[in-house]
Amino acid sequence: MKKSFLLLFPALAVLSLTQCQTSKPAVSTTTAPPATAAVPAQPRAYTYETVAGDPLKARIYTLDNGLTVYLSDYKDAPRIQTYLAVRAGSKNDPSTATGLAHYLEHIVFKGTSRLGTQNWAAEKPELDKIEALYEVYRTKTDPAERKRLYHQIDSISGVAARYAVANEYDKLMGAIGGKGSNAYTSVEQTVYQEDIPANQLEKWAAVQSERLGELVPRLFHTELEAVYEEKNRGLDNDFSKEYEALNRSLYPTHPYGTQTTIGTIEHLQNPSITEIKKYFQQYYGPNNVALCLSGDLDYDQTIRVIDQYFGKLKSQPVPAFTPAREAPITAPIVQEVLGPDAENVMLGFRFPGTTTHEALLVRMTDKILTNGQAGLIDLNLNQQQKVLQATSFADINNDYSAHVLYGTARQGQSLPQVRDLLLAQLGEIKKGNFPDWLIPAIINNEQLQRTKSYESNEARAGAFVAAFVARENWQDFLAQYDEFGKITKAEVVAFAQKSYGQNYALIYKRTGKQLNAAKVVKPAITPVPVNREVSSAFYQEVTAQKAPELQPVFVDYKQDIQEVKLASGVPVYYTRNTENGLFNLYYVLDLGTNNDPRLGLAADYLQYLGTDKYTAAQLQQEFYKLGCSFGVSSGPDRVFVSLSGLDQNFEPALQLFESLLANPKPDAAALKNMVAGTLKARKDAKLNKQVILSQGLVNYAKYGPKNPFTSQLSEKQLLALKPTDLTALTKKLTSYQHRVLYYGPRPADGLATVLNPNHRVPAKLTPVPADKDFVEQPINSRKVYWVDYNMVQAEILFLTKGDLYDKNLVPTTSLYNEYFGGSMGSIVFQELRESKALAYAVSSSYANAGKLGRSNYILSYIGAQSDKVPEAMAGMTALLTNMPVAEANLQIAKDAIRNSIATERITKSDILFSYERAKRLGLDYDLRRDVYEQTPNLTFAQLSQFQQAKIKGQNQTILVIGSKDRLNFKELAKYGQLRQLTLKEIFGY
Repeated sequence: MKKSFLLLFPALAVLSLTQCQTSKPAVSTTTAPPATAAVPAQPRAYTYETVAGDPLKARIYTLDNGLTVYLSDYKDAPRIQTYLAVRAGSKNDPSTATGLAHYLEHIVFKGTSRLGTQNWAAEKPELDKIEALYEVYRTKTDPAERKRLYHQIDSISGVAARYAVANEYDKLMGAIGGKGSNAYTSVEQTVYQEDIPANQLEKWAAVQSERLGELVPRLFHTELEAVYEEKNRGLDNDFSKEYEALNRSLYPTHPYGTQTTIGTIEHLQNPSITEIKKYFQQYYGPNNVALCLSGDLDYDQTIRVIDQYFGKLKSQPVPAFTPAREAPITAPIVQEVLGPDAENVMLGFRFPGTTTHEALLVRMTDKILTNGQAGLIDLNLNQQQKVLQATSFADINNDYSAHVLYGTARQGQSLPQVRDLLLAQLGEIKKGNFPDWLIPAIINNEQLQRTKSYESNEARAGAFVAAFVARENWQDFLAQYDEFGKITKAEVVAFAQKSYGQNYALIYKRTGKQLNAAKVVKPAITPVPVNREVSSAFYQEVTAQKAPELQPVFVDYKQDIQEVKLASGVPVYYTRNTENGLFNLYYVLDLGTNNDPRLGLAADYLQYLGTDKYTAAQLQQEFYKLGCSFGVSSGPDRVFVSLSGLDQNFEPALQLFESLLANPKPDAAALKNMVAGTLKARKDAKLNKQVILSQGLVNYAKYGPKNPFTSQLSEKQLLALKPTDLTALTKKLTSYQHRVLYYGPRPADGLATVLNPNHRVPAKLTPVPADKDFVEQPINSRKVYWVDYNMVQAEILFLTKGDLYDKNLVPTTSLYNEYFGGSMGSIVFQELRESKALAYAVSSSYANAGKLGRSNYILSYIGAQSDKVPEAMAGMTALLTNMPVAEANLQIAKDAIRNSIATERITKSDILFSYERAKRLGLDYDLRRDVYEQTPNLTFAQLSQFQQAKIKGQNQTILVIGSKDRLNFKELAKYGQLRQLTLKEIFGY
């Protein structure tokens, strides 16, 4: 489950009325046939809609059964992004069975009476028994009786599972080269997504129409346990708890607030298969569904294939939804949420829904507050460092919308003070205290972002989903951009004065232990078989279909990248943008915080500085007017100085940026505030479990106490910093040897013409200092490091040090990762989630180093309820010790790798970064070529040999984060020397 927010982009050119057209036949006729010959049947002509001026050149079809089909042809790579959108989400859940839409989303992946079964006739009676037992189970309250019934469910589920083929859908998508197989449920919609090779469209259509036509809830109780785990992850997420509390206050009557997408614990523990089937029948008819496709497609061929497979589905009545009417909010509604994360404030105002003009005004108001550069929150709060961090966003839904403001406190700052600062920015809008040029600049920048986003098939197809879910025809959806572009300052001021008063909900998120923290308890589940070596007749039928073969295209760095030298001798690596008027420019230096920890601080400090000509705020505003943005980022061993935006404004933006790099104006107050903010951010990081695990613990395990994560100035050193210490570093950046990367529309000579006079470098560049990489520590024994954290779940990471990077290993490791732990069809996922129901999230990979001379690492992750930790660790250990043999899965993994590479295209600025990565690994060619060519010849014996030599029995450092009150330390001690690490040891402060 994930929550998505609709992003609005700015005005288009004036759009004409919607047009209805007819698609052309696939094969044109030539001379007329002889009179005596039978006239061949003409291909069906399909009527579709288009909108003049549409940048996606979309065609929108409606099949006879009501299915809506959106198509956009974009030939960036021979792949197609597909979204199957159902206009039904958690707001449509019965109030007595919340979480139903989301759980149904999971079950749709389980197959049908043809997909996912090896003997439907034998399986169906067992599934019927399970359904009947659940209907009884959910009515019982006596614990002993419920336990007895669940034991029956578990027992019969084991029988039914003998006939099932676990994850067959995922295997099928993998076999055809699908990527990104997933789905999400939100309040309005459930959306299923696949990124498929263009030559596999018919197989995709066969599979998707099959599962849209029928629901079979097989492997129900193990999947339900995965949803329990997802619920527990939500209970461990302070932001989720806070946002749910905000919605409860904003929508006390509407399902947006009265029920959550994941559902209540009570309802999750008393599921109804009968209700799930009923929901599917009500909402999953083709007349309530859209297929949204963007990619390398032929319009006429694509709609014929879709009609062939989806046209047979029968339309059906869809229940009407009548939104609950919410009473006006007349005074602030205040709630408190406790949790381990850092304290913050969240407040929201309620507004009408998606298709209203008010929703557009909310979006404009939001951009005036936060646009990343020149908004009131950006400049008045973040750049002036009046809070630690602040932002805002518009959550636009069909029936109601919310405008949400969010802020975290600085050291010593109260949450009410943060609240007042956020509300004060709305006060500035009410008074009209923002520049006249800001709204036109917002419109231009939204157009820029929209243009950029449409380089992605995900964004293009996602726009179709948004229009369908909002029940807007495509003409009206596009017209909102034009309407957005007509909003005036006077209109915004009047709207703010009318709409933003004491009518808000306010959540204070405080650090503390939540009293009576609930969790979904673990039921007793007997592992079910996954039947890897069998397949359904449907699977065999689909995979046997022949598809046109696609050949890979590998990057040729010598041909695809042009190198020129500036007059100063600085090399420029150049790739031409022939698609639009946007550019990306980078200065790349081979030094970083390993050389000087102050570099990261200098990069951060730059955003608070101006020049002799502009203040810091004015500088941000000037860039925003130009439709450009800049940044400096510093990693352990590289610095990237970046500038991007509209190429028509490249030269003035470059001049602004170069003047800032060369002559930043030191600001003592800004440094003092930044240091104070850095110290508070460090304190807050200790409350963030993801930072603790994935950054702190991992670096500690790899390098010891002194590592890249702890390579930072002490508090004493921070407080002793002078402004010129950091500005001197910034000024010196372009005096080091460096290189320039450029992706944009101007020719190479035109680029040099601009860079030569404007890129400021000394007569002789300074060589970069030698690398100061941290030494990777050997893992000579088995250790378990654990950290106490107040959470329902526990998160576990198995870490093993591998060999030094070797390009010759990459084909084998690629196949190992795909087979063993790389997808929902992998061994790890099947065993630990599908069979044993031990986790919601689980993965394992042999991670190749990103730099020559560095070690590879084996990283295996599982997140599970604390009471499942013993079984979860035993399960992962068993798989890492003895990798199961599944020849069918191996072939699927090979096909997935080959199909993915054959249809993947490295384009645009990615060509430059591919070259950067290759150079760091000592390569001068596209390594995917080796993977593509060698994968077919790799055998399971070779894969097993690799696993036995490189993974089995290797010493591990196991990293655990969980609650000391819930972890089983006796079990943890079985895996190595057990040691609790303090946050000071992990963070170095």
